[in-house]
Amino acid sequence: MNTAVARAEASSISFLQQYVWSLRREFWENRALYLAPAAAAALFLVGFALHLPAYIRGFVQADPAKLHAKLAFPYDMGGGLAMLIAMVVSIFYMLDALYGERHDRTILFWKSMPVSDGTTVLAKATVPILILPVLSFAIVFVMQVAMVIMTLMALAISGRDVAAYWQHLGFLRMSGLLLYHMVTGHALWYAPLYGWLLLISAWARRTPIIWAFAPPIALCYLERIAFGTRYLLDWLMYRLMGGMEAVYAKGSMPMDLETHVTPGRFVLSTGLWNGLIFTAICLWLAAWLRRHRDPS
Repeated sequence: MNTAVARAEASSISFLQQYVWSLRREFWENRALYLAPAAAAALFLVGFALHLPAYIRGFVQADPAKLHAKLAFPYDMGGGLAMLIAMVVSIFYMLDALYGERHDRTILFWKSMPVSDGTTVLAKATVPILILPVLSFAIVFVMQVAMVIMTLMALAISGRDVAAYWQHLGFLRMSGLLLYHMVTGHALWYAPLYGWLLLISAWARRTPIIWAFAPPIALCYLERIAFGTRYLLDWLMYRLMGGMEAVYAKGSMPMDLETHVTPGRFVLSTGLWNGLIFTAICLWLAAWLRRHRDPS
């Protein structure tokens, strides 16, 4: 089936059908998208189980003023694990998303399918921007529920105060804050990063990871040497901070119970909308390059 016939058949298939099937293709081809966070959560849960007796002793002996911080520490680490895994998997996935299909020439097969380049690029961008943050949260939520159940059972068996543990932990609020941060910080705020990586994946003929990171780093050094300033570095660090306009965080982690969410300030921030505009430009260019770039 040639490309012209595929495009003709695409006109008889709705955009939603093309989009859904393209998403299914991504998870079929890239099982690490869900296996990596699931494996990390399983290992973390095993480690928590091994240290459960020490964790319970810490609950019994902790200073009341520091009790929540003591109880929440492993849950914060689990949330941090989710953020790290989601970002690492997203970076490598996006760098290979369009480069890989050209490099192994499977693009010749996928271009014969009745799916447009724009739909393909949009589906690939949806994975790290929307699906993976929520999926990572869901996996960690299940892991943390298991942690709570294990702890409550151990406390009940040893005759300790189960209600006090639940009250001081603040589990539901911590979970809500984690989901909020994953959506605002690791999805919407990092969208331009993922758009840039996808554009490099569509453009680079070799080693896309070098082309993605070496030029910004080199420009930061060049600015520092030539002008003695660090505006570009400060701007890059601002983008990598994870959208702090979304919260007023007093603690070191966004799941701290004293964190105050500010969705209105986040939605109205110029940084968010400038980033989304940049993301749209990158996705359009990536689709254009996929349409015109020959297999590597």
